[in-house]
Amino acid sequence: MSDIEFFVLEAQQEIHELIAQQRPLEQTLDAIADWVGSMMPGALVSIMRFHPDTNSLSLMPTSRFSDDFFRAMQDIPVAENMGTCGAAAFTKNLVITENIQKDPRWDGYHDIAEAEGVIACWSMPILTSKKELLGTFATYHHAPATPTAEAQRNLTRGAALVALAILRQRDAEDHLALSEWHQALFNNHPYGVYTFDLDGHFQSCNTAMERITGYTADRLYGLHFNRFVEPAYRALTQKAFDRARNGEALTYETMGNHVAGHPYFLEVTNFPVTIQGEIVGVYGICRDITDRKDQDTELRLLKRGIEASPNGMLIADARSPDMPAVYANPAYADMTGYTHNDLIGHNRRFLHGENTAPETLEAIRHGLRHQTEVNVELINYRKDGTPFWNHLRISPVFDNDDLCTHFISNQQDISHQKEQQAQITYQATHDLLTGLPDEASFQQKLRDALTADGERGSLAAMYVDLDGFKPIIDELGHHVGNQVLITTARRLTDLTAPEATVARLVGDKFGLLIPGYTNRNEVIQLAERILVHLAQPIDVDGQIVHISASIGIACNSTPLDAPHELLQFADLALERAKRQGRNTWQWHSGHKAERSRHNVNTRHDLHAALEEKQFEIYYQPLVDAVTGRMRSVEALVRWHHPTRGMVSPGEFIPLAEQTGQIVPLGLWILKQACTEMADFNACRERALRVAVNISSLQFVRDGFLDDVRRVLNETGLPPQLLEMEVTESVLLDGVKPVIELMKTLKTLGVRMVLDDFGTGYSSLSYLRDLPIYKVKLDRSFVEKTTTDHRMAAIVQAVITMSHHMDMMVVAEGIETREQQEDLARRHCDILQGYLFARPMPLAELKKLPDLLPVGPAT
Repeated sequence: MSDIEFFVLEAQQEIHELIAQQRPLEQTLDAIADWVGSMMPGALVSIMRFHPDTNSLSLMPTSRFSDDFFRAMQDIPVAENMGTCGAAAFTKNLVITENIQKDPRWDGYHDIAEAEGVIACWSMPILTSKKELLGTFATYHHAPATPTAEAQRNLTRGAALVALAILRQRDAEDHLALSEWHQALFNNHPYGVYTFDLDGHFQSCNTAMERITGYTADRLYGLHFNRFVEPAYRALTQKAFDRARNGEALTYETMGNHVAGHPYFLEVTNFPVTIQGEIVGVYGICRDITDRKDQDTELRLLKRGIEASPNGMLIADARSPDMPAVYANPAYADMTGYTHNDLIGHNRRFLHGENTAPETLEAIRHGLRHQTEVNVELINYRKDGTPFWNHLRISPVFDNDDLCTHFISNQQDISHQKEQQAQITYQATHDLLTGLPDEASFQQKLRDALTADGERGSLAAMYVDLDGFKPIIDELGHHVGNQVLITTARRLTDLTAPEATVARLVGDKFGLLIPGYTNRNEVIQLAERILVHLAQPIDVDGQIVHISASIGIACNSTPLDAPHELLQFADLALERAKRQGRNTWQWHSGHKAERSRHNVNTRHDLHAALEEKQFEIYYQPLVDAVTGRMRSVEALVRWHHPTRGMVSPGEFIPLAEQTGQIVPLGLWILKQACTEMADFNACRERALRVAVNISSLQFVRDGFLDDVRRVLNETGLPPQLLEMEVTESVLLDGVKPVIELMKTLKTLGVRMVLDDFGTGYSSLSYLRDLPIYKVKLDRSFVEKTTTDHRMAAIVQAVITMSHHMDMMVVAEGIETREQQEDLARRHCDILQGYLFARPMPLAELKKLPDLLPVGPAT
């Protein structure tokens, strides 16, 4: 590359940088002129801007021409016979004047050209990609001349760069203007305008919001909106915010609390803020409606607010007999295909067609006649004749004399929603893999069958659970597992009568409802056929799969307190079938009905307890074995049953583990304990750790680690203040994954504790590998330490061994001073028991001193 070529490229790069940096346009255009001039020695570069309003050209300021020539080259008309540049702008093509004095297009300008000493002129129009004229790019020469091919390329390059610079400046000005328009709307809107994050905390607000509430923007920032809402209206306001956060736009009324202390009514509109398809916050618009403002002013304000609305908005004059449209926003025109001129001055009935429901049209007419709200869905037609479903809302607008002056029409194209409605309805009630009804539909069928009018008929419920389905997934993959489920569904459907219901419930569990059977043997024979057919091999892409099933059956011959009891009896029968070796059926027997009913009722009450917040966390301190100083607390769940009073954990915890309800209960305990302890520690100089018991079912469940991370993030409790107590039962399904999970939790900062050590099948080999922080000696060891020398030796060995493995030891069940002193002598680290404190509510825990007095058991 030559030095000249390098210089040209370098200059071109500098021009692009000027454009990118949005430097002043005159500076950029001057640099372009210099660049082209450097490639065309002796040429004088001229850049003229086009003025669309006057259809003329004006020379840009430059030092290349004299002041007289500059003044003469202002407001040059764009015409075919008007100089070289006027002709180039008119024809939008390159125009070449070899000798200005001989060119009639320069009539009237020959003298000024001669005085300037320019003889030739070559002019290239400056155009956008859509052929919009921006100006001309020309070179003047001191002698007659015509451009070479290279010169024409230089003119083209110069014109292109000028177009790029002008468009970039125009885009920047348009963007700034649009931003300032939006900011002006936000700042100057007479209504309170504000934004929330997804948790309902104020992010910004305008001056009107400060005037309405009495609070400054600084005081509102970061605070939750319900702090400024009257208590009786907080639930309503929170519910409305949640709907907006989930994608709805809605308007409602609530009551605020002014900074001066007086309440006032608000009309609030909330809608989601969506960026690139993701809801990132909630917008709010409110107004004080304690004293309603003039309705005509409201109509004018509404017009400003709906210009950018995605909904079609139309305002009709209610005072004219035909109610013609006086305003339509762009979305309305886009949605209907009609132009602004098509809409204004006409009634909107031209949107109706042959398939528009007459009863819906009558509802609209009724609302217009009686000046009431209209909210309907109907088929309308666009200008090109295509139909669309329209969700139409029509609202009357009244003036100060309570006369209806206008109607505001708000419409949404819900065609896609209607098209999906059938599919959504199907998906809401069916399992998509098998096509069978889902669990909710199954339970509704059961309720309908048991509450139907007329004589009560026989009804059997059957639970079918595949044996050994999980190993199929683990070893052969989900594709094979899905095919097994599909085949099972087909076989069950083929085996049952049309009036029976077959549903897929959860995972590999299916449900059957058999109505109107004449005797028990019919149901038993069906169960036997199901076992035989499900045992037949399944061919999945050449892979032969063998599987069996366990079946639990219950019928309505025993009186039921509620429909769900029938399913729970079937579930109990299914569990017995599993325990009897699987590949069999069991019918729920009646000789243990009361006990089963008690368990069934407790199961149901457990579910209700979680929903109705009947549980409470009690805390029992763990103290230093020598000093008695409180070191941490253990979170223990308590159940306040509305009719049975306090239910023992020994009764409901095993049942929760048996039914799987321990998983949501355990998650609630974890979150509640973290929440309360985060609040508790915020008021203390020395933070206390909290230990939460985690069942083996919860610990090994997929997603447990994500649950822990989410709880810590939501509650703000530092991970270092959380301990998790697990028993040896977590190792029953494999040691390796448990160790990996414990290591991950340790990396987060969570400490692991092995509970009830020594009561199971303890193995020193896995104890060596587990990342355990503490071991807890069961109370059965502690209570015999002072009287049984063998038990004392075991306790001493565990303490010594644990210390050598860098683990602390906690002794449970300390009830006497003798036990405390004995374990302290044995260098046990932490003690827990009634000698120091019983489990207590959080309020009592807050009253405890750090140093607990040692007293007798009570």
